[in-house]
Amino acid sequence: MDAQQRAAEAARSVIARHGRRLAGLPGTHLGRIKAPSRAFSELGAWHYWWQAHYVDALVDAALREREPDGPKAALARRVIRSIRLHNLFRYVNSFTDDMAWLALAAQRLQALDPGARHSRGLDSLQRTLNRQLILASTEELGGGSFWSKARDFKNTPATAPVSLYFARSGNTARARALVDWLRERLLDQDTGLFLDGIHLQPDGSTTVAREVYSYNQGPVLGSYLALGTPDDLRHAEELIQAVAERLTHPDGALQTHGPGDGALFTGILARYLALAARDDRLTTTARGTASALVTRTADAFWAGRGESSQGWVFPRETADGASRPDGTVEFAAQLQAWMTLEAAASLTPAA
Repeated sequence: MDAQQRAAEAARSVIARHGRRLAGLPGTHLGRIKAPSRAFSELGAWHYWWQAHYVDALVDAALREREPDGPKAALARRVIRSIRLHNLFRYVNSFTDDMAWLALAAQRLQALDPGARHSRGLDSLQRTLNRQLILASTEELGGGSFWSKARDFKNTPATAPVSLYFARSGNTARARALVDWLRERLLDQDTGLFLDGIHLQPDGSTTVAREVYSYNQGPVLGSYLALGTPDDLRHAEELIQAVAERLTHPDGALQTHGPGDGALFTGILARYLALAARDDRLTTTARGTASALVTRTADAFWAGRGESSQGWVFPRETADGASRPDGTVEFAAQLQAWMTLEAAASLTPAA
């Protein structure tokens, strides 16, 4: 199969296995956290940000299918409505990164068909979340965005997608301040990669969380591309090279981060690497490196797939099984593989 067919198969399999109504309600649709599961078994479990990336993956599929108001776009709108319903009739969430991811996905969905009758609701969503993203971005610790309502941790997972959202919304001053803060406070000069964040202690002292995750690099890369000055583009190229040197397996595929939330991390990075690979403002070398990272990771996911009654099951890790010991399959892991296969398909568009 070519890259287009692989992405189509991934979309079909993930939607068939994990897509379901919220508590059986007509007109609703969310991705079930694990499959198989019963209709009401996940009412107490909530992964807002997984659903936001489900919207993003559906937008990817709509773009690949060249149907801006087709079935994938309609399903994405249904997911957004269902997120609000599950989240007690609101889009506001306790975590800034959750809201930033949904705002970015809604922005992309709206861009598919900006004149459509559905745009008013997406405008309202973005206005609501934009206010929250502004409130989370303060001068404490010199800048950055708080991760949660607890306001004791400013980190890359929140600050980077907030910066990207502001950049894509035309609020370049806010976007610039945030990405500059990340570069000043959380860029590891030894590796060229962004660390996780800064904890603010009750006594006013701080500690740096030095963990390095693949997904933290992705939205920083996206923000550099969206801002687009010569310095930004140079920083983007440096980040691509750092990822290639530090976050890959020997076969050139991107490292992954296990089950649960970590199972989404590398799919996010793949999305923004594909964006870089298609950006002719970057050097041929940088674009080639970004493209190779995406395609090799997609190849690894595809090679590790297994069959089920509802389509392909993709591995959680590039060299690990896809299922838990009880036989269930996690949505995040399947979504990550689908996102990566869509990223690869975007590099080889259909004729």
